[in-house]
Amino acid sequence: MNHIKLRSMLLSFLNEDLGEGDLTSEAIFPADETGAGYFIAKEAGILAGLDIITETYQLLDPAITAELYYRDGDAVKPGDKIAKASGPIRHLLSGERIILNLLQRLSGIATLTHRCVEVLDNPTIRIADTRKTTPGLRMLEKAAVRAGGGSNHRMGLYDAIMIKDNHIAFCGSIAEAVRRARKQASHMTKIEVETESAEQVLEAVKAGADVIMFDNRTPEEIRTLIQLVPEHIATEASGGITLDTLASYRNTGVDSISLGFLTHSPRALDISFLEEKGKPGSSGGKQIIGEVRI
Repeated sequence: MNHIKLRSMLLSFLNEDLGEGDLTSEAIFPADETGAGYFIAKEAGILAGLDIITETYQLLDPAITAELYYRDGDAVKPGDKIAKASGPIRHLLSGERIILNLLQRLSGIATLTHRCVEVLDNPTIRIADTRKTTPGLRMLEKAAVRAGGGSNHRMGLYDAIMIKDNHIAFCGSIAEAVRRARKQASHMTKIEVETESAEQVLEAVKAGADVIMFDNRTPEEIRTLIQLVPEHIATEASGGITLDTLASYRNTGVDSISLGFLTHSPRALDISFLEEKGKPGSSGGKQIIGEVRI
């Protein structure tokens, strides 16, 4: 993860939340009053975004110490202590909500991605995300997909060419769209074409597409269409696939399945920040992964 970009993002989030200052914490706690608290999992899941704990507190107060007991991609169960933060109480509490908002969402994405990998149960097919991410959080959400065992599709419009239905409609044909794209693109840039029929698949193959997507096709349709694609062309299934139907795509033969719901509608993993004397939790036998004196 790009830590310079992460810090810039966190500064923006802190400015939004703090404004002129944390009125509650600053009114109750003197600047030199210290304490400690734990980030604790309240349900089972896969963690992602742990660097956010250390980086947020680094920006808030150099006197805070953060200890991480897990790494991104690790599994936790209810009651597990994820991390400990110690230092001035007013700053521990000022950073708590931003950290939890991000940590819970990213861990929810990682948990959902991990579940999809389990449900598909085919290591030859990659589970991938899409561009259906939260504006401003794409870097973090795509990192969370990787933490859950998934893969990233293109990061944005800038790192791959993906010819979709509207590109084809405005251009007039798949062949013409690929021709124009190939003329402008670097030889290092792959071209993917979205297809919906046998005719479109054959046209994309003839045009020299590097990747062919079967868009909103049933498993039965894909098993038929994929026979039209030479082995050197990668294949992808996307559109209309849910967690309930995912297993039915297990034996379609595609190289990847992209799922928008990984990032546009995950359920946040329940995580709390509790004062050290609060409800006890277990570290699950984990040793401290990293201790950061900020």
